[in-house]
Amino acid sequence: MQIQDLPYPDPGVPDARSGPRFLWWLFRNQLGGQLKSLAWGLLHFTSVAALPFCVGVAVQAVVDRSGTGLALAGGLLALACVGNAVGDTFLHRTAITNWITAAARVQQLLARKAAHLGSALTRRVAAGEVVAVSTGDVEKIGWFVEALSRFTAALVTIVLVCAGLLVYQPALGVVVAVGLPALALAVLPLLPRATRRADTQREKAGRATELASDTVAGLRVLRGIGGEELFLDRYRSASQEVRHAAVRSARMWSLISAIQVLLPGLLLIAVVWYGVRLAHEGRITVGELVAVYSSVMVLTYPLRHFEEIAMAYSFSRPSAKRAAGVLSLRRPTDTAGSRAAGVPSGDLYDPETGLLAPAGRLTAVVCGDPDTAGLLAERLGGHPSQEGASVLLGGVPLDELPLDSTRTAVLVQDKDPVLLSGTLRDLLDVPASGAVRPDQALAAAQCDDVLAALVQGSLDATDPMDARITERGRSLSGGQRQRLALARSLITDPETLVLDEPTSAVDSHTEARIAQGVRELREGRTTVVFTSSPLLLDRADRVVFLHDGEAVAVGAHRELVRTEPRYRAVVTRETDDEAAPNGSVALNDVLHELEEIEEKA
Repeated sequence: MQIQDLPYPDPGVPDARSGPRFLWWLFRNQLGGQLKSLAWGLLHFTSVAALPFCVGVAVQAVVDRSGTGLALAGGLLALACVGNAVGDTFLHRTAITNWITAAARVQQLLARKAAHLGSALTRRVAAGEVVAVSTGDVEKIGWFVEALSRFTAALVTIVLVCAGLLVYQPALGVVVAVGLPALALAVLPLLPRATRRADTQREKAGRATELASDTVAGLRVLRGIGGEELFLDRYRSASQEVRHAAVRSARMWSLISAIQVLLPGLLLIAVVWYGVRLAHEGRITVGELVAVYSSVMVLTYPLRHFEEIAMAYSFSRPSAKRAAGVLSLRRPTDTAGSRAAGVPSGDLYDPETGLLAPAGRLTAVVCGDPDTAGLLAERLGGHPSQEGASVLLGGVPLDELPLDSTRTAVLVQDKDPVLLSGTLRDLLDVPASGAVRPDQALAAAQCDDVLAALVQGSLDATDPMDARITERGRSLSGGQRQRLALARSLITDPETLVLDEPTSAVDSHTEARIAQGVRELREGRTTVVFTSSPLLLDRADRVVFLHDGEAVAVGAHRELVRTEPRYRAVVTRETDDEAAPNGSVALNDVLHELEEIEEKA
């Protein structure tokens, strides 16, 4: 896999049982690139390690006044320099390729998992954690996967040089062969502490990212209640904790780096001292002493890769653990599509609550608990956040269909839909049947004032479709965002559409017109609306009232208001004290208000 070939046609099925297993799975899936990196790394490191031998041959040729030896040394030196240049160039190329492709594979896996889980992902993992995993963590994972082949090349080179020195000059070779492993292993006792400090830093950084994300998402509300400074103080405190943790981690790694500089220096001193004694005794030549000394000095370069691989693993192991934790998440009722792909049609039925939405009709659902309503809406769309009986569409269990088929058959718009940044044309460019035009959907969702506001707030767009929407639609009001999201859902024209509180942020007159527009546009299609608004309920073909997780009453809105006290209490917001003496008064007020709004709409 090359960078220009990204993204992967299929990133594969990861081994997400643990962080190390996930790293090993990534390494195995990049074996070809790793072998290339290993080959070029061996060429590069062995060429660098050969330079001291060439220098030693040249020095000895000068001492012996040998022109042939000097020419041989020059030729070997030129060959080593060419090998060094070529090896270093292609090692860097393959290493960067391995890094980017590994990070891209992880990002694709995370994106696929997010699409598979849907809203259940953020219910089980904090949004800030997901962002941290898909940005900073993938880079650390890619770093370790890439550095592993370079470390292997450095290790093989050190072993070969030590073996060569034992053959070339046994007396000094023994010192080097014993000293180099000691240098490589000297930092091992410090690695667990360095790893713990790196984990602490990453954990605090994740919490700070989550806090920042929550603050930005709720900035409008914070300004309304004057809470900006409170949350800024919290973020300052969190960022200071991250800074302190980063300093403590850096201190440990600086100590490891200092050891990696100090100990090779001591080994050089030992080699020089012992080599001078051997040369004085006539047991080695000056050229051999220079070659051994230069070899030890040059070997400090591949030795640095021991520190790098330790640092890369320390940072990537917790990152891989978090990524594996996200990738190991499963949908509670995932049957991997045991039925053949297809888009069923018919009545939508939930056996757990007894809710039935007849095909081709507008069904309103009233539930006193908004959280319960949200969970039921997800279940109706085939995205349950907990185990239970599958919802049936035309008698077909949604959980047994492939996920694509389920999402084609049933579309769920939750109570807090997200608007992606871009033009309005981009926002409304969604998979659709083609039966509903954008202008029809916008008109049904009563978006005329939204279109005018978009054009007014744009510097260079005269066509509302070319006006840009900011991230998450932050420049729009809550009601404007709701209406644009509703228009987007209407354009898709699914066989079954589930709307969770689609008009909670709009005024009553606009809500009445939206109710009529949705009813007309969705004529002949199955539509389920979770709401407690009398305006929407009055436009529904049938209303289902849920109490304690069960459908306890079904009928027309005005009928249920008269006959079901619990339903009336939810719709009119009356308390228990008000219900008994004022029930008829509240009923008359509701009916009168409906009549007034119908006349004005």
